[in-house]
Amino acid sequence: MRCRIIPACATGASSKDVAAQLGSTPHAVGRWRKRFVEHRIAGLGDMPRSGGPRTVTDEQVAAVVKRTLETLPKNATHWSTPAMAQEMGLSQSTVSRIWRAFGLQPHRPETFELSADPYFVDKLHDVVGLYLDPDGRLSAARQ
Repeated sequence: MRCRIIPACATGASSKDVAAQLGSTPHAVGRWRKRFVEHRIAGLGDMPRSGGPRTVTDEQVAAVVKRTLETLPKNATHWSTPAMAQEMGLSQSTVSRIWRAFGLQPHRPETFELSADPYFVDKLHDVVGLYLDPDGRLSAARQ
């Protein structure tokens, strides 16, 4: 929007006309026009906001993502936020925010995993057979 306001203003149109043309407000057009005049292109960027500085570095974020994707915790099938937080020395809420930002859900396997049970196939046949023929008539006919 900011980059469309400046060329529209360069034609000599009023802030009200530019706002109507771009679907903005005259106040917003005037603000960006003023900032462009004062600071040129740099004035169209985001200005620093209030609040404290970041406490988690990009390296820490990368380490959490890498550890989540490439390792498993001891005695568990997947990482939990408390386990990862303790492992990385961060808070649970920080780990949760990182996972949310990267769409990580380690508690949800991405692919189907077959059981290591040696009788898995036999059990699978029994279960599927129950679904296909719940009252057993089909199996009696095969015998």
